[in-house]
Amino acid sequence: MTDLSQIVKAYDVRGVVPTQWDEALAELFGAAFAEITAADAIVIGHDMRPSSPGLSGAFARGAAARGADVTEIGLCSTDELYFASGALGLPGAMFTASHNPAQYNGIKMCRAGAAPVGQDTGLADIRALVERWSDEGAPKPAAQPGTVTQRDVLGDYAAHLRGLVDLSGIRPLKVVVDAGNGMGGHTVPTVFDGLPLELDAMYFELDGSFPNHEANPLDPKNIVDLQARVRETGADLGLAFDGDADRCFVVDENGDPVPPSAITALVAARELAKHPGGTVIHNLITSWSVPEVVKENGGKPVRTRVGHSFIKEEMAKTGAIFGGEHSAHYYFRDFWNADTGMLAAMHVLAALGGQEGPLSQLVAQYDRYAASGEINSTVDDQAGRLAAIKAAYENREGVTLDELDGLTVTADNWWFNVRASNTEPLLRLNVEARDTQTAERTRDEALAIIRA
Repeated sequence: MTDLSQIVKAYDVRGVVPTQWDEALAELFGAAFAEITAADAIVIGHDMRPSSPGLSGAFARGAAARGADVTEIGLCSTDELYFASGALGLPGAMFTASHNPAQYNGIKMCRAGAAPVGQDTGLADIRALVERWSDEGAPKPAAQPGTVTQRDVLGDYAAHLRGLVDLSGIRPLKVVVDAGNGMGGHTVPTVFDGLPLELDAMYFELDGSFPNHEANPLDPKNIVDLQARVRETGADLGLAFDGDADRCFVVDENGDPVPPSAITALVAARELAKHPGGTVIHNLITSWSVPEVVKENGGKPVRTRVGHSFIKEEMAKTGAIFGGEHSAHYYFRDFWNADTGMLAAMHVLAALGGQEGPLSQLVAQYDRYAASGEINSTVDDQAGRLAAIKAAYENREGVTLDELDGLTVTADNWWFNVRASNTEPLLRLNVEARDTQTAERTRDEALAIIRA
């Protein structure tokens, strides 16, 4: 019996090519995707990894054999694929392993209108079908196979984004962009073309071997080059995109990272100015400042679990105008509830360029507390360590506990969350407090229990 448990994750397919999966499996995934979505047409895109064109082509063959007409948009960012799914009203598949090393590849799938496909929304069914067909052989092709055509949507994607955030009247800005040899090198020149921006492009050459650094800006070592360039050139800000360019990280004019929670709060305030009284989703690891800013701007904050399927589900349920996560995923109602780092970056550019002060001064109002960042600890017994933390804090006066996602412990002047990794023997700790000293003390106390 074929077992795909190593490559079918909670939200996507991801694994090493060709040892864990290959074009033959990709073709079966394409056939199963067409079958489970009951789609008569789909759209497919891919990133710059060497294996991506072959895998996406095989997926297209599999879907066409089941009778689905396939539109291939070729090289694109993940949010460009979401745009195509939304604008064309088609289920979509994006071939990328995001920020993973070069030997990896994967598939992010969505239904029409960029609605997520996860374990509970079709991915488990797709996996079961691929496993069955791997063992028994794929069914006969449809009587009328689908067509495969190519279409370039980059210009339409850029126009859609520029229709959502007007940058034409901002003061000229000098912006350094580190694309990490990923898909930002493909999308940024078209989106920024003609705007009052002096673009300093770093690592825009599409190269799936990632010769300069990993395309994962969440790891501080991967933004060192960007920080140095911003400081050297006196730029107004720096932007770093991950490999498939759906996440964007910001550094200010001093080269200091701007926390994603501060970006979430800034964008929330701007979206609430357009949609008074709107709902804004934030996961439980974002800063206290996010719900505070949402309320100060007349909005309604809604707290949710970590992960894009939970955010998108809650956005659809509540009609939320915007959602943000601590990992620099930003979701917009105007973008089919999908995440797009590019649109968040444009909001930052509009906010900065619409006033005279530097970015550090602008974001200070949204960055109010001391945070630890995510600290990972390798543990043998995740459940046991979580139970130990619960036992240590549950009877303390003035402390509340909740288990929406992992364990969150909250007091008047600090909080922390501990969550188990789904894929590794790790516990992830995030701490925030009203001052640095309290944050450090809270962090050390929690870590002592986790690592006991």
